[in-house]
Amino acid sequence: MKMLVTGGAGFIGSNFVHYILKEHPEDTVINVDCLTYAGNLENLRNVEAMSNYRFVKADITDRVALQPLFEEGIDVVVNFAAESHVDRSILEPDVFIKTNILGTQTLLDLARQYKIPKFVQVSTDEVYGTLGAEGLFSETTPLAPNSPYSASKAGADLIVRAYHETFGLPVNITRCSNNYGPYQFPEKLIPLMIQNALEDKPLPVYGDGLNVRDWLYVEDHCSAIDLVIRKGMNGEIYNVGGNNERTNLQVVKTILRELGKPESLITFVKDRPGHDRRYAIDATKIREQLGWRPKFNYETGIVETIRWYLNNKDWTEQVRSGAYQTYYEKQYGERLGAAQ
Repeated sequence: MKMLVTGGAGFIGSNFVHYILKEHPEDTVINVDCLTYAGNLENLRNVEAMSNYRFVKADITDRVALQPLFEEGIDVVVNFAAESHVDRSILEPDVFIKTNILGTQTLLDLARQYKIPKFVQVSTDEVYGTLGAEGLFSETTPLAPNSPYSASKAGADLIVRAYHETFGLPVNITRCSNNYGPYQFPEKLIPLMIQNALEDKPLPVYGDGLNVRDWLYVEDHCSAIDLVIRKGMNGEIYNVGGNNERTNLQVVKTILRELGKPESLITFVKDRPGHDRRYAIDATKIREQLGWRPKFNYETGIVETIRWYLNNKDWTEQVRSGAYQTYYEKQYGERLGAAQ
């Protein structure tokens, strides 16, 4: 199978590339990424010399750059490429609309033109909005996004659906809960808290820290997407969740406990606008239709993640560039100052 993987230098995308090359060495992967702040070729250094892997630097909105790749003959497009950081979407929503919606539409047009046998859109549970204390997101839950990021992902999902309904394009959409694991950009909750704790810096926790997420280890997510590629029913949406609900505060306290750091490092800061209170996934459909089961629970996954960051400090330092530091100060500096 020849895969075109977009956004394959990002967190989930690079883990997926590793997963496919390990589990399906007969497959070929073409990785397309424009290498924004979250795209990092260091994530893929140990596969870059493989004969069945190739990297192409291109933006998914650039049809001219992408077309020659489709002309080679592609069996499946897996679209990870997206601006995905909620806080950044609040600062620059236009960037998210361009990449997440227009970029997806460009890929769909090419997939249609070249009659690609399968198009998989990797989405997020954030398109469903927020939950109360009870209930789970199912594939039939109405879309109700609350941030520019989640709205742009919902828009992309609807365009994918429309290309299936209107043009008969063979598609699947996957919607996952919060991923964590190796190679995650350090402005996300878990790697940010690990790094700050290691440096004995304040750990900025939004609001009261009681926002709930269903935590999914990234390798389990990759295995789910792999199943959808090979066995997913045409036109279907599949929710992928870890069944590991934890509050942000619980996650932070777990990290501190594993690292032997005091809870006094926790610093509550002003909440982000439109912060969804709770996400939780009903993954019954993918379990029953495709036989998917997560390998990691929260307790094993979080320990694996902490161990990876402890063993890969050089990677963290390489990622934490001057640009990242500038963003960090812009996003958290004022809040931390007000909290102290």
